[in-house]
Formats: sequence, structure tokens, C-alpha cells
Amino acid sequence: MDTFIQIISQPFTWGLLVGVFLLAMTWRLMRKDIVMLRTELKRVQGENKELQGHLNTQLKINAMGNEQLQSQLDELREQNETLRGNLNVARQKPGRAELRQLQVMESAAGVMREQAPGFAPAWEKALRDAEAGQEAAEGGLKKLMRKVMPGGKATRAIDTEVESAPAEDRDEDDGA
Repeated sequence: MDTFIQIISQPFTWGLLVGVFLLAMTWRLMRKDIVMLRTELKRVQGENKELQGHLNTQLKINAMGNEQLQSQLDELREQNETLRGNLNVARQKPGRAELRQLQVMESAAGVMREQAPGFAPAWEKALRDAEAGQEAAEGGLKKLMRKVMPGGKATRAIDTEVESAPAEDRDEDDGA
């Protein structure tokens, strides 16, 4: 035991014991940090895998949405081309003014068939009467009747009013 006390009393031994104690404490703390870092690494890798899976799912959803938008865009382009073609066809059809003039002329021709003594004056009178009838038919009940029965049917009522007028009034208009 004397040798043990003599060895312990040496400053080298105390330095060695303090050094070994510090080494053991450092090793223990380092081991604790290594274990903690490994668990943190596993956690981060798990989160990374989860985020990659989420990103893949999100990219797939976005790709499907983009495909749907692209198909809708293509469909709308087709509809646009179809509508453009329909518009061109509709532009080639007679417009409202042409249809109105056609109805006026049809009404005037009907009156001409009834009164054909002199073609030119009777035609001009019939044309003026038909225009006046058309203007009267563009408002109120006559407009509705014209829409229901196109082709000058509503203007016949005006023609009958002209015929029911006194004979002197009609003769004065024919002579003018």
C-alpha cells in the first residue's frame, strides 16, 4: 500500500488521473452527441422522404391540371374557329335592313297586283304605302304580329284601311 500512496502522491499521477477523467467525460459527451445526431439525421431523412413524396404528388396533380387546362384550351380554340365560321356564314346572309326592304317590296307587289292600271305611278304609291305600313308595324301590336306572321301579313291591315278610305282621297293620290 505504500507504493500505492507513493504513486498517488506523484504530480504526474494526478495529472494522468485528471487527464483520464477529462477524456472519459469528453468521450461520454461525444457519444451522447453522436447518438443525438444520428437520431436527428434519421428524423431529417424521414422528413426529406415525406417532402419528396408530397412534392411528387403535387407535381402529378399539377400535371393533371395542366393537361385538363390544355384540353379545355384546345376545345375552346375549336369552338372559336367554329363560331368564326358561323359568323362568316351569318355575315353573308341578308341583314335586317335587307329583310325589311324585301318585306316592303313584297307588300308593294301585292298591292300592285290588286291595282294595276298604270304600273309606274301605282308602283311608287304602293311602295310608299308599304313603307308607311312597315314603319307603323315596327311599333306596338303590329310589330308583334309581324314577328308572328312574317311576310307582309300585318301590313295587309293597313292596305284595307287605305281601301276603306273615301274614293276621292284615293283618286287624288293616284293622280299626283
